[in-house]
Amino acid sequence: MNKNKDMNLFREIFPYTEVPYITFDKDSVEMDLPEDFWITDTTFRDGQQARSPYSVQQIVDLYTLMHELGGPNGIIRYSEFFLYSNKDKDAVRRCQEKDLKFPEITGWIRATPNDFKLVKQMELKETGILTSASDYHIFLKLNLTHQEAMDKYLEVVDAALEAGIIPRCHLEDITRADFDAFVIPFVKKLMERSKESGIPIKIRACDTLGYGVPHPQVSLPRGVPKIIHTLRHVCGVPSENLEWHGHNDFHKVLINGVYAWLYGAGAVNGTLLGFGERTGNPPIEGLIIDYMSLKKERNGVDPKVITKIGNYYRNELGDSIPISFPFVGSEFNTTRAGIHADGLIKNEEIYNIFDTTKLLDRPMGVAITDKSGAAGVALWMNNYLKYKNGEQVTKDDPNVIRVYELIMEEYDKGRTTSMSNEEMEYYVKECFPKFFDSEFERLKRKAAHIAVRIVEDLAATDAIKSMDVELQEPAMEKVIEKYNFIQFLYVVNREGIKTTRNIVDPDYSGNYERGNVGIIYTDREWFSQPIKTGTAFVSDFLISRITNRLCITVSAPIRNAEDRIVGVLGIDIAFEALVRQ
Repeated sequence: MNKNKDMNLFREIFPYTEVPYITFDKDSVEMDLPEDFWITDTTFRDGQQARSPYSVQQIVDLYTLMHELGGPNGIIRYSEFFLYSNKDKDAVRRCQEKDLKFPEITGWIRATPNDFKLVKQMELKETGILTSASDYHIFLKLNLTHQEAMDKYLEVVDAALEAGIIPRCHLEDITRADFDAFVIPFVKKLMERSKESGIPIKIRACDTLGYGVPHPQVSLPRGVPKIIHTLRHVCGVPSENLEWHGHNDFHKVLINGVYAWLYGAGAVNGTLLGFGERTGNPPIEGLIIDYMSLKKERNGVDPKVITKIGNYYRNELGDSIPISFPFVGSEFNTTRAGIHADGLIKNEEIYNIFDTTKLLDRPMGVAITDKSGAAGVALWMNNYLKYKNGEQVTKDDPNVIRVYELIMEEYDKGRTTSMSNEEMEYYVKECFPKFFDSEFERLKRKAAHIAVRIVEDLAATDAIKSMDVELQEPAMEKVIEKYNFIQFLYVVNREGIKTTRNIVDPDYSGNYERGNVGIIYTDREWFSQPIKTGTAFVSDFLISRITNRLCITVSAPIRNAEDRIVGVLGIDIAFEALVRQ
């Protein structure tokens, strides 16, 4: 039997040896914007497939920021999580502990019974299920027929319905799918089951390779309006159960998401800053701005949180965000077109997209040239460096005048371009050193960031969580071998009693191994703070008694399988060795 005889790869649209073609129908479909529409999140699922994984604490922080951004009405309504590793499960539990109504936590699984067990274990109300829709996936990847694929997917959907869990079927690669042969009959079967069970079955239309095109006359399978219209009006999917998930392979990710809303989808799925597999997903901050544009109101959204999220990625995660990246780039609302400070003060609407100070807590930037004067320098400092009221500088400040003189020396030498923010920082730092962190302060932040990630990841391993010394000590020895800046590690139990030896860097074994098992540390801040807060602790800098050099202590709570804190993992780190990494 030739399984591939019914396979349709749409070679007239996807020749592969050429760019994909766009085909048009004579017919158009009508716009159908739902009265209620919203955003969903996949930062911790798709988003983590494009970057270094987030730590558990970083996931909790970003989840909390999304809650603040989407507001009390749940404009960011759902957030999906992987469920496979212990770290994934810890992240879900920690976010569940926040007890926030929005975003509601959902899962993502493959269409297998074993994966579905994970959803039940985590007690989730909803889960995404991978139900690949194109013949590229069904025939070439899964080696199934249309009917075999439907049967496989429906088995897991039925298990979800039987358990009272809302299934969200991800129609993977829908922009290369055969609607007549697979998508329409499959989704109709899903809608029949939804009606019979009384449980909503959600449909996520996944533009896996970014082939979607927003024009309403583009034909299936590439036309976003026709995809949404077909799912709504041919298959009978209610708008509130219909979601769009896009990718940015052809620079259309945000506009395709907006058009999915406009033509009937209740939800568009995105990620913070657009981080996602390969080229990325719709950036949530962009969807927030378009949401407010379409609604003509905020509806509880707090757009200033967009700036907080950008700062978190820069300062806490150490990400390098392009300076012109919309809404979060350091210079996204700065013009280099020769604008003068006096003109900006008179009317910033001439150059600004909207009141970025009010909506994003981002004053418009000014590009400094030889025509800016001392007033321009003062304005740049007060805007770019974000001095608080009462700490603002004026054009009459002698140090401001000195900065301006240094700038003018550049133009006297023949310079014709405006000053970059990096150059301005250099000159301002020279004249106003008190307004800048020292290099030492920046190194301290770097050291703390690296150390917290190590201690949280180690504390989340099965060996450490077991509180079995025979498992813990070998696991800690492996960490010592990997990171030469760790001086020693140790574990204390919930009562503050040291249960392991000091696991020591060989260079210091004769000194640090003296830490005896059984010593009580309840009076130490590195023990009491993780027990009290449930989060990692970073000490102030200390001078090591052994090496006579700077060191820090970093600790994190150890949680058992029931998510109860059962001990504390501590690490002492050599600061100088760490910052050389």
